[in-house]
Amino acid sequence: MRKLTYYVAASLDGYIAGPDGGYDFLPFEGEVREAILAEYPETMPVHVRGPLGLTATPPRHFDTVIMGRGTYEPALKAGITSPYAHLKQYVVSRTLHTTDPDVEIIADDPTALVRELKEQDGMGIWLAGGGKLAGALRNEIDELVIKHNPVVIGSGIPLFDGPFAPTGFLPAARRDFGSGVSIVTYTRT
Repeated sequence: MRKLTYYVAASLDGYIAGPDGGYDFLPFEGEVREAILAEYPETMPVHVRGPLGLTATPPRHFDTVIMGRGTYEPALKAGITSPYAHLKQYVVSRTLHTTDPDVEIIADDPTALVRELKEQDGMGIWLAGGGKLAGALRNEIDELVIKHNPVVIGSGIPLFDGPFAPTGFLPAARRDFGSGVSIVTYTRT
């Protein structure tokens, strides 16, 4: 059975983006950048894969991505309608419409979609964000891979935005970098 992995960068106080959706306070440089490009090359969008030398690099973990409208919107604003053309792409939104045949809009139940995807053959499913979608899919998430950044921002888009519902995960792996960034993998208890 495939698993759903919420792979995301976050501040120390648990935000994945600022109040305006910006995430430029979460650095992508040096040894952290190199580690991410080596371990998770498929998480790089199409417009940077070429410049990063990843055009022919196969996926290591995921062949499918699911994201909320807020995660998809920056690509649309840049004129990119298929940001992860190398993956099967789903966007959860009740209001968004796209004409790109490589992106499937899911207006209804994302939980049903994830359960259906888990039953299919393939690699892992990447939950790319955002916080509301992660909150809605909390019970379906099998693994968290969180790039903890040594910064506190005070407010913004939380890692999980949903009702109070304690959900247990245990640390399974950790990699610390000189910059203070830690990439920690958690598995559901």
